[in-house]
Amino acid sequence: MTTGKHRGGGEGHGLSRRGVLRMGVGAGLMGASVLTSTEAIAGMLREEAAVAATSPQFFGRMFPSVAPFTSFQEPNLQRCIDAIRDIGEFTHFMDAKDIIEAGPVRLITDASLNTVNQNNPNHTAGTTFFGQFLDHDMTFDRQSRLAVPTAPESSPNTRTPALDLDSVYGTGPNGSPELYNPSDRAKLRIESGGRFEDVPRQSNGTAIIADPRNDENVVISGLQCAFILAHNRLVDQVRAGNPGADATTVFNQARQILTWHYQWIIINEFLPQIIGQDRVNNILSQGRRFYRPAANEYFIPVEFQGAAYRFGHSMVRPSYRVNLAGDVNNTAFFALIFDPRGEGQADPMDMRGGRRAPRRFIGWQTFFDFGPQFTDPGATTPAVKPNKRIDTKISSALFRLPLAAIASGDPPIALPVRNMLRHITWSIPSGQALAAAVGAPVLGASNFPEWRHYNIGLDSSTPLWYYVLKEAELLEQGLRLGPLGSLIVGEVFIGLLQLAPGSYLRDNPGFRPTLPARTAGTFKMIDLLTFARVDPTSRGQ
Repeated sequence: MTTGKHRGGGEGHGLSRRGVLRMGVGAGLMGASVLTSTEAIAGMLREEAAVAATSPQFFGRMFPSVAPFTSFQEPNLQRCIDAIRDIGEFTHFMDAKDIIEAGPVRLITDASLNTVNQNNPNHTAGTTFFGQFLDHDMTFDRQSRLAVPTAPESSPNTRTPALDLDSVYGTGPNGSPELYNPSDRAKLRIESGGRFEDVPRQSNGTAIIADPRNDENVVISGLQCAFILAHNRLVDQVRAGNPGADATTVFNQARQILTWHYQWIIINEFLPQIIGQDRVNNILSQGRRFYRPAANEYFIPVEFQGAAYRFGHSMVRPSYRVNLAGDVNNTAFFALIFDPRGEGQADPMDMRGGRRAPRRFIGWQTFFDFGPQFTDPGATTPAVKPNKRIDTKISSALFRLPLAAIASGDPPIALPVRNMLRHITWSIPSGQALAAAVGAPVLGASNFPEWRHYNIGLDSSTPLWYYVLKEAELLEQGLRLGPLGSLIVGEVFIGLLQLAPGSYLRDNPGFRPTLPARTAGTFKMIDLLTFARVDPTSRGQ
């Protein structure tokens, strides 16, 4: 049974609910002497969280004894919701106010349009979408409602948090037969978009994949295709080395090989990019301090799912070069990530998913660095493009999401608003309270003047997602996550891979990549894409 002592942030770390209230880290913490029924329910949910067993099938808490970032007593709750809707709305404070009218090409190439929403020279554009792919592989909340207090321990996570590619494999050839080639059950289905690969689709364009979110945009759909193709090639290789092996044996071996290489990329490429190699090394060598489930348990904490790991939304560019030679007359296809004008178009002008057309494939040299030999046509500059920095400015295109890109299909359509309303859903603590709890530098109220005029204490008790973005902005120049964000994200990723059955960190810690790589002994996303034969050379573009 999981307790606060076992799971971190509770008794075992000298931090109690009463202790947090005495710390006075923010006027918005729960501290009212008379609770409304809504607040009382939220309080009971948190008390239950400190002793409830947590399994991979449900969400949980990393810091069960730390109070929510704001009071649920009215009128404070409604004032908090109003503040969130105001600061996170289109054209308001968090909007980077990208000049969308300049068009998708200039938004990438004109440096004068990037003075607010700045580039990150340390990340390539593909880091954002690989991070999205990881999220879809370990967490999917289908039931909770925005701004309605909900117990994480009773909320199903419909993905497995083991980072085992169940977003690609579903429940396997027997449990998810629609994902597999009917003439070869060891292989996944793959189709053509008219020029290059596409996920299998129904006649109305709906993708036939394990997680519908992996068709939200053309890049995430392209990653899904790449993993399918890599698996299918591994099936051929396993068969060649094991003549006569049955389909189940071949499938299981191919899946394990691909999954372990994928997990290797997470630990050795992705995490160092977003939290820093030094912090990865520290967690691996010194151990996890706060994500510490009881023996044989692992789960997705809501502090991670609902807040800290959503930092990637800040890295999204307003537009991308989808490919170098897929549009009319073999020209580059540039597009906004989302554009309201694309609604209803058979081949949308933006990057939304759910459509099939010959130009809707990915030129991966824009998203990952394949080397200096891949440069922009007619230029000497690298073809790869950067991410945006991690900060409190969000690309304007993310404030008007298509409803089809929202899992529930319901408004609000401004992504920052959705992110912060989820803090009420899960009763997530403030960034200041958690920074104090873990011994990280605490950003004071003077760092959040944009929240002060709401007069409900949100400048000193700030929603965790917003705090993580501000922490990265002020302490790391937006190049990586700050101390608190890095701790939550790093400990959860590494913890899942140390605890989940089938992970190489748990079951085969001496594993080293065996698939072909540009650098012997390692394996990166460019190597996976090359193995899948979707790289620039294989494309001939």
